[in-house]
Amino acid sequence: MPEVEHLGKTFPVDEEGFLADMNLWGPEWVDHIRLQEDIDELNEDHWAVINMLQEYYKENGIAPMVRILAGVTGFKLKYIYELFPSGPGKGACKMAGLAKPEGCV
Repeated sequence: MPEVEHLGKTFPVDEEGFLADMNLWGPEWVDHIRLQEDIDELNEDHWAVINMLQEYYKENGIAPMVRILAGVTGFKLKYIYELFPSGPGKGACKMAGLAKPEGCV
């Protein structure tokens, strides 16, 4: 399994760079993905998306569909793409430490 090293921590990842074990998620992982996403600084809207994704995943075992993510956060899809340039599935779910979504998020 490939690994990523960032800020002194090593993270096992899948072939697309998603965290292999959500229990390893933490500030170092978030910073790694923030840099990949070319985000200067995370704001409270970023954290609202990240927290919602993690809560939903812990309760349901999958990432939410986009309409659920938008409905719960109150953010339009266009704005979520502004927050996470590679989108809710790749960028936001990856930053939240979720496994790669099976279908649409």
